[in-house]
Amino acid sequence: MKVLAIDTSNRPLSVAVLDDDTVLATITVTVHQKHAEYLLPEIERLLAMADLTPGDLDRVVVAAGPGSYTGIRIAVTTAKTLAATLNIDLVAVSSLATLAANVPVMNALVAPMFDARNQNVFAGLYRITANGPQPVIADAHTSITDFLAAVKEYAEPIWFLGDADHFSDQIHTTISAATPAVNGWLNLPQVATIGLLGQHLDPVTDVDRFVPNYLRLTQAEADWRANHPKEFNQSYVEKI
Repeated sequence: MKVLAIDTSNRPLSVAVLDDDTVLATITVTVHQKHAEYLLPEIERLLAMADLTPGDLDRVVVAAGPGSYTGIRIAVTTAKTLAATLNIDLVAVSSLATLAANVPVMNALVAPMFDARNQNVFAGLYRITANGPQPVIADAHTSITDFLAAVKEYAEPIWFLGDADHFSDQIHTTISAATPAVNGWLNLPQVATIGLLGQHLDPVTDVDRFVPNYLRLTQAEADWRANHPKEFNQSYVEKI
């Protein structure tokens, strides 16, 4: 199975192409965030490096959030377009689960997180198993205080990844169990891992209706709901 993996859910723009478990080529760019401008050219360059054409692909796997609203939208829209036009599978993978998969220690508890500003995080808790990271606490947009209080209940060492260094003081004063030291590369999602995880997940059943996992409203949606309290269940997009 030839798989294209895409991740622009956070600062890096990353793409990879795999043939089953073999990584044929991978590109990661961290020096800019012009994902909309660079994503398609990087996919074209990647396929050329692997001596493939889009028609050779069997599946596209995308990191579907949470993370940067704009970044997620760019990756998911590109993946949906490729899946629809090439008539291939579309698979969505949690951006946090992908980060958790960086830890190679069986049965470890891993808490990947992205800074969502104002002392809030996108975070989840995962147990590393032979079948990949399994959710223990579901991905959520929450305060760092509430997340650490929930994690503390497990009373065992936790691997904190991603933007955890932004909250190191709160982590070390809240979590009494030893937290393993983490090498810097573990804090970056590995796009090849997205492709590997996506080979064992079910494809999206309706590509056209698939939406990313933003986990929070955009500012425009929040403002619209505040100004239209009686229309809470109506679609903001359709209304606009």
